[in-house]
Amino acid sequence: MKNISILGSTGSIGRQTLEVISRFPDKFRVLGLAAGKNTSLLTEQIRIFKPKVVSVKDKNEAIRLSRKFRNESVEFYYSDSGAETIATHPQVDLVVSAMVGSSGLKPTLAAVESSKNIALANKEVLVMAGGLLTKKAESKGVKILPVDSEHSAIFQVLDRTNKEHVKRIILTASGGPLRKTPKKYFKDVTLEKALNHPTWRMGKKITIDSATLMNKGFEVIEAKWLFEIEPSKISVWIHPQSIVHSMVEYIDGSIIAQLSSPDMKIPISYALSYPERMHINGEEISPTNFKKLTFEDVKSDKFPALQLAYEAIEEGGTMPAVLNAANEVAVESFLNNELKFIDILNIVKRVMSLHTKLPGDDIDQILEADNWARMTALSQIRRKGENNK
Repeated sequence: MKNISILGSTGSIGRQTLEVISRFPDKFRVLGLAAGKNTSLLTEQIRIFKPKVVSVKDKNEAIRLSRKFRNESVEFYYSDSGAETIATHPQVDLVVSAMVGSSGLKPTLAAVESSKNIALANKEVLVMAGGLLTKKAESKGVKILPVDSEHSAIFQVLDRTNKEHVKRIILTASGGPLRKTPKKYFKDVTLEKALNHPTWRMGKKITIDSATLMNKGFEVIEAKWLFEIEPSKISVWIHPQSIVHSMVEYIDGSIIAQLSSPDMKIPISYALSYPERMHINGEEISPTNFKKLTFEDVKSDKFPALQLAYEAIEEGGTMPAVLNAANEVAVESFLNNELKFIDILNIVKRVMSLHTKLPGDDIDQILEADNWARMTALSQIRRKGENNK
């Protein structure tokens, strides 16, 4: 029996993780849940899975929930420290890191410090502090198991015993909701259009990142740290069908790919059960499932986010954390109808250009850069709004 804590239990990945766990009650037990503001869904999860420890964002909500479940043997916590408590509980075997954005950094680091293996769905954690996290994981003997479908694919096909045979990693991208939209129309992209992803159903923030292709830029940075491979050996191809989840090209010309239907429960289940596999998908695969597989180059002039990510990881230090923070602020402003879609990456690029890089070899520097980037991005957005009046 493997004891699981989930950071971000009410989000898309958190919900699907609980769905997988519910199918295998003899293999997994939910020990801890950490959520944000969706306490109505969290209440339902507590009733079904009966965790030992639960954390929410707000203190008053924690008090309300503790009263609601006063006859149950569950302890309630709140804020960042509460999430860290969920991540470091002595009985936890595996922590699913699925909180959105930078909020997942500190509890994930705390879990690694406590020698907990990590099923990582929060790519921003490695974008912000990849060097710090992977170094700490190595020193603690912690496994970081990727949940992203692309990195799970690479994890499954990469020959780690002969890494010198690897020519490059090829990450695939659906192209998002704007793949067929000419760049000249980006200035008119509405929130509804940007959120209309053709193949995946995800949270709003990652869906917007898919529309700009920033999510793929983050995945390049994530792949560098997960697989110890230089960004120059990481390519991105657009693959609209989302069947080939990524590929590894070897020096002899062989390319090995991982294929499956676009179902996040497949990589989630592999991360939970690794190194075993489970009967998660009863569908019989036939040629009709994979009848059309096409690939395209990424047009860098249309999707400059990818180049920004390569520049950030090449610069190193705190620059990737600045990239992430500025993007989070800009995307949130777009979601709140305070910024046009086309201006998201303009804000990110501007903030990066203003940043004086720090080494980024400790958490304080990373958080300092993160905070600076957020304040600077907000300032740039306000200035833009004033100029448009």
